[in-house]
Amino acid sequence: MPSLLILGGTQEAAELARHLTQETDWRIITSLAGRTRNPASLPGEVRIGGFGGSSGLVRYLQGEQVNLLVDATHPFALRMPVHAERAAGLAGVPRIKLLRPAWQAEKEDRWISVPSLQQAAQVLPRDCKAFLATGRQELEPFTQRRDVEYLIRLVDSPEDPLPLARYSVIAQRGPFRFEEEQALLREHAIDCLVSKNSGGSASYAKIQAARALALPIIMVERPPVPPGALARSVTEALDWIGEIIR
Repeated sequence: MPSLLILGGTQEAAELARHLTQETDWRIITSLAGRTRNPASLPGEVRIGGFGGSSGLVRYLQGEQVNLLVDATHPFALRMPVHAERAAGLAGVPRIKLLRPAWQAEKEDRWISVPSLQQAAQVLPRDCKAFLATGRQELEPFTQRRDVEYLIRLVDSPEDPLPLARYSVIAQRGPFRFEEEQALLREHAIDCLVSKNSGGSASYAKIQAARALALPIIMVERPPVPPGALARSVTEALDWIGEIIR
């Protein structure tokens, strides 16, 4: 029975796990980083926490006799894709990166594309109120902008104060609807949206809402794609898995 490890945390990872557990008798393991206190339920086996770098992942692949590795981590994950590519090569395990397409600006959008969170913080309009939709782990670049008031949305309410001078927090779990996002931007009098170009449908409603309200969007573009096999959808990943197993 083949054993497949999914490096998860994304909508696509969950979809892939559901499909494989329903359609095959394989051992399906999804690994989560553990940053969310109460992650959504997933089919198959679930492990929580890091591996200890590429060497730790090699040991896990070998110890659990993993036959295939699907890296379905977030498009902005930096370390894990590197560890996955290196560990798969060392362990001799076929690996593919599942990476959903990036969003594309439409004619009505007011995008300001920047290469990093640091630059996003620098180009924020002075004395604005910004919806900072970048995640809790990446607030540090915005701490120097003491003139900006931030609205932060997190899956879990923070247990400690955030390192920002002026902010408010809402705890919500997506996906979100367009009407909800538009109401949120209006209710909090948001002047500007800061977003990473994550792609996908789960968080796109905020982009649509900002477009409808003619708000500027500071869009942080993605890091380089790691080398190796690449799937742009769950269907493409399933096709690759089928070819390898065959």
